[in-house]
Amino acid sequence: MRRIALSLLLGLLAACGNMSEVGKAPALSPVEGGNEYFAMTSAGLPRETARAAGGSLWAAGRGSLFGDRRAALRGDILTVVIEIDDKAEISNSSGRSRSSADSLGVPSAFGIPQLVDEVLPEGASMADALSTKSTSNYQGDGSVKRKEKLTLRIAATVTEELPNGVLRIQGSQEVRVNFEIRELIVTGFVRPEDISRQNEITYDKIAGARISYGGRGQITDVQQPRYGQQIIDNLLPF
Repeated sequence: MRRIALSLLLGLLAACGNMSEVGKAPALSPVEGGNEYFAMTSAGLPRETARAAGGSLWAAGRGSLFGDRRAALRGDILTVVIEIDDKAEISNSSGRSRSSADSLGVPSAFGIPQLVDEVLPEGASMADALSTKSTSNYQGDGSVKRKEKLTLRIAATVTEELPNGVLRIQGSQEVRVNFEIRELIVTGFVRPEDISRQNEITYDKIAGARISYGGRGQITDVQQPRYGQQIIDNLLPF
């Protein structure tokens, strides 16, 4: 009973916490304080500057006209292209049937069965001492059908350069429309050589990719079960 009372109290407190957002649009998450902001504001390695050699107009380095402007250092920004169009359909069917019958009898063995028959109940005989019969049937069917399509673009920041040259990236994006916020988060590891000349990389080239697409606001709240219902679902054993 104490656990139930405590759970109900926590649920009521959580519900009261959302009362301050009644009639207000959900607040956007602050940009400052995140890994992206820290990577862009902290001092990184010194970069090569464009320099012209002698009287030549040609300048080397990333800042030159033909320089490589792909993200390569901590704090650099690149574009992640997410184009997911997956379709999966699986259907399985299995069946099993087994039938067995066993019979055991001792009609004669040095006259012992006849002696045993005299002490057995009426109708019982060692000639048909044991008889078994069993039948087992099993049949199962299963199917999965799924289709997902998602097309998005998001700017991500290089937050860390690992010792082997692989870059850790992280990107977040929030768009508020009326009283609903659409959130997009992507993290993972990329190789610098997989970044295109347009400073873009597709999601299928991101190792350990974690992509989250969702939202929060009035519409999302309506689609979620109430706190009391969630607590009851966790407590009820059936």
